[in-house]
Amino acid sequence: MKPRVIAAVSVAALLLAAAPALSQGQLPRPGQLPPAGGQGGPPPQRGPAAPPQQPAAAAPKPYKVVAITAPAAVADPSFEAFRKQLNTVAEKKDRKALADMVSKSFFWMGEKGDKADKKKPGIENFAKAISLDAKDGSGWEMVMGFASDPTAAAYPEKKDTLCAPAEPTFDDKEFEALIKATGTEDGDWGFLTQPNVEMRAAAQPNSPVVEKLGMHFVRVMEDNSPPSGDTPMIRIVAPSGKVGFIPADAVSPLGSDSVCYAKEGGAWKIAGFIGGEQQ
Repeated sequence: MKPRVIAAVSVAALLLAAAPALSQGQLPRPGQLPPAGGQGGPPPQRGPAAPPQQPAAAAPKPYKVVAITAPAAVADPSFEAFRKQLNTVAEKKDRKALADMVSKSFFWMGEKGDKADKKKPGIENFAKAISLDAKDGSGWEMVMGFASDPTAAAYPEKKDTLCAPAEPTFDDKEFEALIKATGTEDGDWGFLTQPNVEMRAAAQPNSPVVEKLGMHFVRVMEDNSPPSGDTPMIRIVAPSGKVGFIPADAVSPLGSDSVCYAKEGGAWKIAGFIGGEQQ
């Protein structure tokens, strides 16, 4: 299980913009957010700087369905109990209790390897990785997001280690062909997290249903309109080529940050993290 490199304007970033109240466990690492500025020639000698040029998005069109199989929950009652305890700790923002749940040999895997400072306690590295001390409380919300996810998959780089959330299973070659056929990037796609999702004509939960969608990838389109209502909606292209809106919490990006768990002395611990801030 390794982090995916996704496009600059990603599903994860669009979910951040459309639904800031979504579970933080579904949100992207900072490196997946749109870059601040762009590449180009030198700034003009006079007047304001020209805005960075963004490549035009491919026009919506029908595409082949690439089915996904949702990841299964971890079949271990002790893991479920650990997640409930972790959620309670996060709700109380109990840093001392959280420290007891983090492994002393905590790892933090980024694109260039393990970034954890082995001279510091595991909690210090974990706190830095997820911005636990952010004033807006988003770090603790992120912990709750991870704690709410019952899925996890084996991490080949570390023996007896599980990382969550687990990604769905799908045909990589079909997905690559889908990207090529639509002239898009892998970061333009998300997978539906539930069956029978209703795509609506407008970004309102009572808007007419255009069609129903199954467990497969959907293309997410950038939408400049401000989010409204208690049920944030996100603009997508269905396999039929039709454009509509679905609840933002019904779609998830590939390549989200992952928290890893392992048993130490028979008890679950937060063993590591994949992603987080770039250095």
